[in-house]
Amino acid sequence: MAVSKVSFEVGPGVTGLLGPNGAGKSTLMKLVTGQLHPSQGSLTLWGEPVWNNYPLFHRIGFCPEQDAFYERMTGVEFLAALLALHGFPEAEAGRRADASLGEVHLGEARDKRIGAYSKGMRQRLKLAQAFAHDPELLVLDEPLGGMDPVARRETIRMVRDWGKQGRCVIVSSHILHEVEAMTPRILLMHNGQVLAEGDVHEIRALIDKHPHHIFIRCSAPRRLAEALVGYPDVVSVSFHPDGHAVTVESQKPDAFYERLPDLILTNEIELEEITSPDDNLQAVFHYLVK
Repeated sequence: MAVSKVSFEVGPGVTGLLGPNGAGKSTLMKLVTGQLHPSQGSLTLWGEPVWNNYPLFHRIGFCPEQDAFYERMTGVEFLAALLALHGFPEAEAGRRADASLGEVHLGEARDKRIGAYSKGMRQRLKLAQAFAHDPELLVLDEPLGGMDPVARRETIRMVRDWGKQGRCVIVSSHILHEVEAMTPRILLMHNGQVLAEGDVHEIRALIDKHPHHIFIRCSAPRRLAEALVGYPDVVSVSFHPDGHAVTVESQKPDAFYERLPDLILTNEIELEEITSPDDNLQAVFHYLVK
């Protein structure tokens, strides 16, 4: 997706980049990190153009949405190699690699080959490489994808802490509650343009008018459904045709996501996947572009 007529400024703290899939979020992040050259206009960081400005790259950390690993490397080898490319001596690169793996709870998997990592572990490794060199700007493209609820909660806490420390963080998502949990400050994107910029609570007021759907794939969908139907905010629970997943419709998504980890642990359910369709957010965009 091309982006056009985009103008914005970000400073210290966390800024959420919110929009449905295909809105242009990833393209904008590639422009910010110097991977794409703008065909018109300019993009500057700290008063300098980004494109071909290699000294700036040391000050930027990027967590891409796509995977791109050397599968035969271990987690610690991968991070140490990237830190060496940033110019850190071998001993310091090793120390930073271990510290970053510990922060994303991959310390015990440091010597495991990346090819054997789960999707959630790979996502946490991408996050670790983004902040291991202590950048001033962090650009995180859908950083919670593939993570279980506990890892999501920890990552959200980490992002909020970075903002409190004065780092500049840009984080993208197509799921409103994820962005809202990290920051009240958002840029709303649709069809390659920034539709709105401001407080997420104004968007929340619009989206709460629409039911929120959550797709959950797990080891015991019927047991999970039985645990969920008693809550007043749960409007409906339907089973996927393959019998291994459910779609839940909730009027209070914040309350739903808050209690889900405890429900899963209490009922001894193994979570495989949790996603939220774009339906609700798309309704807000249709409202805004009328």
